[in-house]
Amino acid sequence: MEQRIQLLREELHQHNYLYYTKDAPIISDREFDLRLKTLQDLEKEHPEFYDPNSPTQRVGGQITKDFQTIKHLNRMYSLDNTYTKEELQQWEDRLLRLSGLPTLEYTCELKYDGASINLTYQNGALLRAVTRGDGEQGDEVTANMKTIASLPLKLQGESPELFEIRGEVIMTRDGFAELNKARIAAGEDPYMNPRNTASGSLKLQDSSQVAQRPLDCLLYHLLVPGQEEGTHFGLLQQAREWGFKVPEAGVVCKNLEEVYAFIEEWDQKREDLPYETDGVVIKVNDLRIQQELGYTSKAPRWAVAYKFQTEQALTRLEGIHYQVGRTGAITPVAHLQPVLLAGTTVKRASLHNADQIAKLDIRVGDWVYVEKGGEIIPKIIGVDLAKRKPESTPTNYAEHCPECGTPLVREEGEAQHYCPNEVSCPPQITGKIQHFISRKAMDIEGIGSETVDQLFQAGLINDYTDLYQLGVKDLLPLERMAQKSAENLVNGVEASKNQPFEKVLFALGIRFVGETVAKKLARHFKSIQALQLASQEELESVDEIGTRIAQSVVDFLSNAENLARIERLQAQGLQWELQELAEGESKGNTLGGLKFVVSGVFTDHSRNEIKGMVEAHGGSIASSISSKTSYVLAGDQMGPSKKAKAEKLGIPLLSEQEFYAMLQG
Repeated sequence: MEQRIQLLREELHQHNYLYYTKDAPIISDREFDLRLKTLQDLEKEHPEFYDPNSPTQRVGGQITKDFQTIKHLNRMYSLDNTYTKEELQQWEDRLLRLSGLPTLEYTCELKYDGASINLTYQNGALLRAVTRGDGEQGDEVTANMKTIASLPLKLQGESPELFEIRGEVIMTRDGFAELNKARIAAGEDPYMNPRNTASGSLKLQDSSQVAQRPLDCLLYHLLVPGQEEGTHFGLLQQAREWGFKVPEAGVVCKNLEEVYAFIEEWDQKREDLPYETDGVVIKVNDLRIQQELGYTSKAPRWAVAYKFQTEQALTRLEGIHYQVGRTGAITPVAHLQPVLLAGTTVKRASLHNADQIAKLDIRVGDWVYVEKGGEIIPKIIGVDLAKRKPESTPTNYAEHCPECGTPLVREEGEAQHYCPNEVSCPPQITGKIQHFISRKAMDIEGIGSETVDQLFQAGLINDYTDLYQLGVKDLLPLERMAQKSAENLVNGVEASKNQPFEKVLFALGIRFVGETVAKKLARHFKSIQALQLASQEELESVDEIGTRIAQSVVDFLSNAENLARIERLQAQGLQWELQELAEGESKGNTLGGLKFVVSGVFTDHSRNEIKGMVEAHGGSIASSISSKTSYVLAGDQMGPSKKAKAEKLGIPLLSEQEFYAMLQG
């Protein structure tokens, strides 16, 4: 019986592949349904042969009340956006300068407008599906993803033991229209757009409801451990052979002129597609060159999105109000007469800063043009002057903080105004606490933004150090705070004391010190004491730390109130020294003060393992060769341009074996 069940599963997997991926079915829908029903009956009779990736799992039925948070094996970066040919040319110029190559080959693909998903396969079967989340970790939605018929649960042919593949969960235009037709017939409000509906479907608790949604999954990026040779386009072809639905629109372009031609072609044809697309993604095709170019803190250098011209709407500006951020930065926000734009009702738009308001001469009462343009919050791009009333008056930018009344300041060279009242401006206080507890900082469970506001209003906290003084009895009088939730909050605060030094440093909220910069500072100085003693010149000597960041760190650590906060946190037992590095326990300071560029393919270790060894022995990693580089660790197939630049600057080249010898002293 087990053999019969297994053969039936394999047959149905193959029919799914032929129908949804190849668009070449060989049996009728009725015949497929009869076979599926037979399999369901057999599995019900023989539960001992359960398989989580059986074709019967596509009908759903699993209930998920709390989606588990899962860390991605490889970080999911964002993409930088471009909007003009000139910006694309500037992007290529940077790549040519960094790589030292005269030309580059690209892969162009359509940018699918849906919900990003990260899929992990092990031994040829779907292991888990995780939403993008914050790029580092997301919510596991495996049960819901299994209901998407085009997604292979078992792969065709031989595949690596373990790999990730990224894609977009989308809803076709026709499917969206049919879904809304059914909702209207049932007396329910229609959904606004396919993208948000697809994203929301992934978080439904009942997978059988997800199975009723017309979802599809288009794949665009394959990550195979140790795969450093070949091309991105070649990996897409391989993914198709395994059974993934990779759209056929992708092409290889030999130069930027061919990229422009692809963009222009699809800008005209995109409305004919069965799903929505908002641009083109351009990627360096050669995987080795991708590795050489690397990443910024937010995005790969070797990929960029070209966004098609976005839909605009004309509406009335009803008012302007000013928001105060945790750093005191003032952001003007336009309140608009509600208008439908790209499938969503827009009521607010970003005005950025005083210069933007003055440049466009935006006035309350104006009729303004609004577009999304890649922004989460839409932006105003112009004013219809023909509709302006004669009595309108120019906008006078706020002079005082809307929250605490403090006169605003604008430093030379800065675009934004700031409220300097860090001590008693409520949004700055709560904003800093919300940053402190956030996932990328101290990751304190049991407390959110609303709870922070509640604690502040109750007088229980005035800065983030007060969190460590809270007890269950303090919390119980608060509205909607029961014994269990109070205990969870206190336990979450206590557990945060184990967060590593780099997260504590990021959590302090030093201006311009993001997550990546905090890691660099922590790994270079290794303790808060050493960082406090560092001069601005010493800070600027750290890779990728410029004058603005260095000055901000010095100013923060020279402020008496900030030092007092750090002392209070030290007394609570937080981590103020670097503990273990990602590749294992620190091996000492054999490479202390040395800066390495790692390039090429290595025999005994991967490039990331080599980089981890450098950092574990006290060295630092740079992405490009400069006069500050101490050594270039050169593996096989190192780019000739990097070798030439190292020789020109007199930077020594180390072989893999010479590097291991250096580690031995």
